[in-house]
Order: sequence, then C-alpha cells, then structure tokens
Amino acid sequence: MPAKVKPKPSGGPKAFAQAAECLKTLAHPVRLRMVQLLLHGRYTVGELAQDCEVPDNVASEHLRLMQRCGFFTSEREGRKVYYQVAEPHLENIMQCIESRFLSE
Repeated sequence: MPAKVKPKPSGGPKAFAQAAECLKTLAHPVRLRMVQLLLHGRYTVGELAQDCEVPDNVASEHLRLMQRCGFFTSEREGRKVYYQVAEPHLENIMQCIESRFLSE
C-alpha cells in the first residue's frame, strides 16, 4: 500500500520573508508595549511616549515603522494624531506573548 501524501501547508520563501521582516519590526520592547496599549484603545504619540518612557520623537519613529508594516493607522483630530491597530492578528500575537512572558 503506497504511503499517504500529506498536503503541504501554504506559503513560500517570499511570503515568509515578508512575515520575518514584520516580526523583526515587532521584536522591540517599546513596540510590543505600544501594540499592547493600542489593542485597548487609541493613543497619541505623547501618550504612548510617556507610557513607554521614551521621547516623543523616538515614539514617532517606532510608530512609523509599525505603520510601514501595516500594523497601525493614524487619524488626525484637530491638532492631535491618534494611532490605532489596523492589523487584527496582532491580538493573537499579543495573547501569546502575554501568556508566555507576562503571566504570573
């Protein structure tokens, strides 16, 4: 009897390269905290910077990198710019991180 051939999972080197780049972008403590915060609501650069204990310009650079991967979007209201999560899969990633590293 011939061996049963298992179907291969989808994906190829190009898709995994893109995934790896975005995961590298996430792999920073300030960015992970920003994801965690933004999964619970909208925040301004100043609010995120204060919570993450970094200067506003550093927070802006982190946010720019995250937007480039499509993780966040921004919306201007008057003089303030609010950031929010655009990628719903971030919630699953954060749940894994929280259960593995933040649970007591």
